[in-house]
Amino acid sequence: MTSAAKAAAPKTKRRGASLQAKKQRAGWIFVLPFIVGLIIVYLPIVVNSIIVSFHKFSPLREGYALDFVGLENYQYALFKDTDFVQKLVSGIQSLIFSIPAIVIFSLFMAVLLNQKMLGRAAFRAIFFVPVILSTGIVEKMDLGNKMISDLGESAGIDTGAAGASGEDANQIVSIVDIENLFSNMAVGTGLVKYVVTLVNGVYDIINRSGVQMLIFLAGLQSISPAIYESCSIDGATTWETFWKITFPMISPMILVNAIYTIIDSFTSGKNEVMTYINQVYTSSGGNVRSAAMSWIYFLIVMVVVGIAAALISSYIFYQRKD
Repeated sequence: MTSAAKAAAPKTKRRGASLQAKKQRAGWIFVLPFIVGLIIVYLPIVVNSIIVSFHKFSPLREGYALDFVGLENYQYALFKDTDFVQKLVSGIQSLIFSIPAIVIFSLFMAVLLNQKMLGRAAFRAIFFVPVILSTGIVEKMDLGNKMISDLGESAGIDTGAAGASGEDANQIVSIVDIENLFSNMAVGTGLVKYVVTLVNGVYDIINRSGVQMLIFLAGLQSISPAIYESCSIDGATTWETFWKITFPMISPMILVNAIYTIIDSFTSGKNEVMTYINQVYTSSGGNVRSAAMSWIYFLIVMVVVGIAAALISSYIFYQRKD
């Protein structure tokens, strides 16, 4: 081909990156600071924690020495430290009961706050305020509030008697009250205990439902109004619309909120297992044992998250965009 023919030939334009590729690139740029911080700051700490959990701490005049002991710290945590195993079992049982309650409550409130009503933005802000108040320095002030602690120990709510224990003071209802209410119903003691636990923990449930509620709201607002209009034209009731349209469309958000709630509950500062691990860490020579306990706890959390994700994923509905 001559130079004149090459000059006359139309130039082909290079295709740029697709919209999906641009979005992926923007996502990586967005999480890049976290990845850099994870590699530089957190990863060395994690590796050091794993190494320490297989060693024994021996203080010296100048510094300390680590003696390799294998699985001795893990065996101590699982078979010798009865307090750790007891708190681990009771903590997991309580969280298994509270996590569904938090997810269901946040979904219920999100559906209500998604309705058109006066002051909707104010109500959303009110339900998110506990999330702000339960973080950072405000949470430490709440945990160390001497006045609330004294009030909790001075009187019982259900009996009104002075000098009741702190556990009784924090209870709104007792098992006896629920048993009297359900006396003529064929309700088992297991369900009665569950209802009592939920009622007495309603304050904690509301405090821990703010983020989940916002995620559900985002999912509800992403549903096209045309779908609801079609259901209304076809004569579907509100109940049918919720179970046939709303619930399947926000089922991916249920998975996200369930995993978030599990991790948030297991890593909360009020979690009795986390509190006990911190106590072991501050005790004499307990730093290596607390590292072993922490990794045992981490593996258990990962197993619970995996089981929950597997169970919920089988019922997830993903809307096809094409």
